[in-house]
Amino acid sequence: METAENGGDNGKIHINSHWYWAIASASQLGWAVSSYRKGYTGDHRFMPLKAFAVASLFLGASASASVAFLKASGIHKVEDLMGVGASIRSGLGIRPRTGDK
Repeated sequence: METAENGGDNGKIHINSHWYWAIASASQLGWAVSSYRKGYTGDHRFMPLKAFAVASLFLGASASASVAFLKASGIHKVEDLMGVGASIRSGLGIRPRTGDK
């Protein structure tokens, strides 16, 4: 009953988490660029490991940036994203997809 009266807000503090994702993305990207610019130093047998680590940092930074963008734009569920796609298609004058109603 209490959640229906106050609109579902149980007095909890809402923190915008997209800032955390953006900070994580920026720090991963900075670490990746720093590792890439430093180049390879050390034993030649570990070069593939370092290349994989640097590539993983770049990939993680792009994934974190994507999540931050989605959270900042208010897209929290797949249905929200599908609604945005339908809105873009209708704005461009493209027919709706066969699965859309």
